[in-house]
Amino acid sequence: MAIFSYHLVETTSLTTARALWNPPTKHQVAGLHHAECTATMTLGSPILSPARFHLRHLAVFAAWENEQALDDFLTNSQLGNTLSAGWHVRLELIRRWGQFSEFDDLQVSDNKAENDQPVVAVTLARLKLPQLFRFIRWGRPVERQVRDHPAAKLALASMRPLGTFSTFSIWRSQREMAEMVHGKGASAENDQHARAMTERERKDFHYQFTTLRFRALAEYGEWLGQSSIVPNLAKNLNS
Repeated sequence: MAIFSYHLVETTSLTTARALWNPPTKHQVAGLHHAECTATMTLGSPILSPARFHLRHLAVFAAWENEQALDDFLTNSQLGNTLSAGWHVRLELIRRWGQFSEFDDLQVSDNKAENDQPVVAVTLARLKLPQLFRFIRWGRPVERQVRDHPAAKLALASMRPLGTFSTFSIWRSQREMAEMVHGKGASAENDQHARAMTERERKDFHYQFTTLRFRALAEYGEWLGQSSIVPNLAKNLNS
C-alpha cells in the first residue's frame, strides 16, 4: 500500500521557485506516485500582506509506493537533500472525500484512528480562477478558525501559482477536528467552516477538490523550532 509524506523546509526563494515550476514526477523519481510542491502562507493574514506568502518556506506533499522509495529520494536527489534538512511526517491514508485525479487511485487503509487519537488533514484544490474573490471571501474566516483552534497543533495553507491551493493541519484528536468542521464542541460559536462548506456545495469554487485524513506513522526533523509535533505519536502507534 502507498504511503504519503508531508515535508516543510526553510530554504532559498530560488529553490522554492524551481520546485514550484518543475516539481518531481513519477517519470523522474522511482517509486513516486505524485508530488505537489507549494509555498506556505500564513493562515488568516491579509491577502496583500508581505507575511501572506512565504517563498522561502517550501511544502511538499507526496505519495510513494513504499518507504524505501521515499528514503531513496531523500538521500539521492537534490530536492530530497534539501527536504532532509527540514521536517516531515509519514502518513497512512484513512479517509478521503472529493476528487483530485492524481491521488484518486490510491487505496484507503483499513486502519482507522480512534476519536481521541491525533489526526492529520490535507486539503488540495484546483481553483476556478473566476471564483478567486468568492474563495477568498469565504476562505479567510475559515483560516482564522483553524489557526486559532486550541486543538490544532500545526496549521498552515500553501499555494502554487496559478490556482493550486492546499491546507495542512495536525490535530490533537479526530473528534476535535470533526467538531471544528461541523461547528460543534469548542467551535459551536465559530461555524465559518460549516458555512463555507455549504457555500461550496451551492456553487463550487474549484474544479478539483479533496480532503484527505491520515494517521501519522513517523515524524522527523524540526520546523521553525518545533519538533515532535504529532501528539503522543509512539503511544498511538502501539495502541
